Amino acid sequence: MILAWVLALLLLVSSLISYLERMTALSIIETSTMRAAHRHFVAAEKAVMECEQNISQITVLTENHCFIQSAGKNIWLISSKQKPSIQVYVYLDEKTGIATRLNWRQSFE
Repeated sequence: MILAWVLALLLLVSSLISYLERMTALSIIETSTMRAAHRHFVAAEKAVMECEQNISQITVLTENHCFIQSAGKNIWLISSKQKPSIQVYVYLDEKTGIATRLNWRQSFE
């Protein structure tokens, strides 16, 4: 009887250890995935900001990391080419050439 109780206790402890190992592995995967997603999001934001700052010189840009579309009346839609896709609406003042961000959103496909 005592032997069965000890074996059951050992089996319970071993299943607990395997559960903790799986949870630790999932936690490590989660952390690395979150870091990678954050890096990609920051890179997309930097690309959009670069296009936003140089929107008055669209034809001069040699490398364009964004899709730029006119939304009418000096309002432009700038979307990043890389994932995650960020979309920004920008108002371009013709007199000063300064772009003002109206809003932004993350585009999901």
